[in-house]
Amino acid sequence: MDITWYGLSCFRIREGGVTVICDPYDRSVGLQLPKVRADIVTISHERPGHNSAERVTGEPKIIRGPGEYEVNNVFITGATTYHRRQPDQPLERNIIFFLEFGDLTVGHLGDLGEAPAQSEIEELNVGEVDVLLVPVGGGDTLDPTRAVEVIGMFEPKIVIPMHYYQPELTAAWARSLEPVDKFLRELGVSAPDPQELLKVTKSGLPEETQVALLTPVQ
Repeated sequence: MDITWYGLSCFRIREGGVTVICDPYDRSVGLQLPKVRADIVTISHERPGHNSAERVTGEPKIIRGPGEYEVNNVFITGATTYHRRQPDQPLERNIIFFLEFGDLTVGHLGDLGEAPAQSEIEELNVGEVDVLLVPVGGGDTLDPTRAVEVIGMFEPKIVIPMHYYQPELTAAWARSLEPVDKFLRELGVSAPDPQELLKVTKSGLPEETQVALLTPVQ
């Protein structure tokens, strides 16, 4: 499996000849999404930084809601969660997705802001999560402390932080995001060397949770 990060919450996951794009963004966030093609696109919620499916070529299957799906032998489970609770505002829906590629499972938490109950996680029945893509920058999403809490619930083998401060992000809401270093300190790990492409195999998974930092590809 190959995993590439395009910044914010947008990833390309390729395995077994199938390509998935998660949360493609538009230009309003300040980043330039490269030309990407996919078989499947997942949209965690309807904001321009996450729902620009039209920027993905290849006539992909677009999944925007909760449920169970099978596309090109990839089994996808989507579950309703929520952005972080804000005073005097209704909770905004966020869909977390779990993608099963044969013997590897990847979780993409979108803009998760409220930690789900352990019982809700067990009801998903997704089994072991090998790779978890986790927002860590705060704002409407998990702050570093809550991100560590959620990681403990899923116990993935590899954690890839996302949705944190990047100088290139120009949207007003992005300026208040926390840097990834704060999350790493909260988790109690040293910063690993960033890499543009993460290659994952079942046999190469670590025994205990490790963090992988990806360099955004533009």
